[in-house]
Amino acid sequence: MGNDGGSIPDRRDLVRNKPKAEALDKANHTRARWGFCALSKRRLQEPVVSCALGKLYNKDAIIEFLLDRDAYGDGQNICGHIRTLKDVLTLTLTSNPAPVTPNTDPLDRPQFVCPLTLKEMNGATPFVYLRTCGCVFSVAGLTGLRSSPSEGDREEKETCPQCAAKYTHSLDCLPINPSAEEEERLREQLSAQRLLEPVKKSKKRKAAAAADSAGEQPPVKKVATATIATASNSLRSTLAMEEAKRKAGMSDAVRSLYSAKDSTRKETFMTMGTFTRYA
Repeated sequence: MGNDGGSIPDRRDLVRNKPKAEALDKANHTRARWGFCALSKRRLQEPVVSCALGKLYNKDAIIEFLLDRDAYGDGQNICGHIRTLKDVLTLTLTSNPAPVTPNTDPLDRPQFVCPLTLKEMNGATPFVYLRTCGCVFSVAGLTGLRSSPSEGDREEKETCPQCAAKYTHSLDCLPINPSAEEEERLREQLSAQRLLEPVKKSKKRKAAAAADSAGEQPPVKKVATATIATASNSLRSTLAMEEAKRKAGMSDAVRSLYSAKDSTRKETFMTMGTFTRYA
């Protein structure tokens, strides 16, 4: 290679480097998490629900998913932990009262705010919802209204500032769109809670278990013996009538074959023991 008017290729020309991974647009990702349904990717529209992992969904999308789990391609990965509508809670959200500024994309304007501080729910401020009532607040606003912590081991009940429902702060405050580490902790907590759930039994198994505990025999279906006996008598009468009609149409020679054996009749060597059938 060389002296031919060409060039000698080096490693940069022969080996292609692995392309760099595309950088995640954090602004668009945050806007998608806080303004759009995690399942259908459509804009959030009330009624809005949330699961034990703090994700936001449109309720109609969750219903479609429960009716057909293949309705959304990645639905099982996103909300496969949702089994029924009891696994989600309808949130009480406060609409954003700020007027829409001109020359602003409506999709960029947060739809909901904290009712205590009027901070927009756009991902810049952490938000929580109460498991007992579904009211949504910013962490700063809810913490500012909390009563002083109790000195004893038992935590006192707090009162929701919006609907006056009772809740326990350490148990009933769930974060909305938590970080990856927090979401993994909530997922482990959900799995542990479901392991403690009692196994559901069908009605037949419950009845059998109750009978065994009481020392009784399981109920057995009664056979309609009277109906069976009546059917047998009717069938016997029908067969007897058909047999009588068949014999009535026989000739004397054929009838003699089925008649009782005549002891006075002498049999020859050829006919001895031949006709042994009786009526």
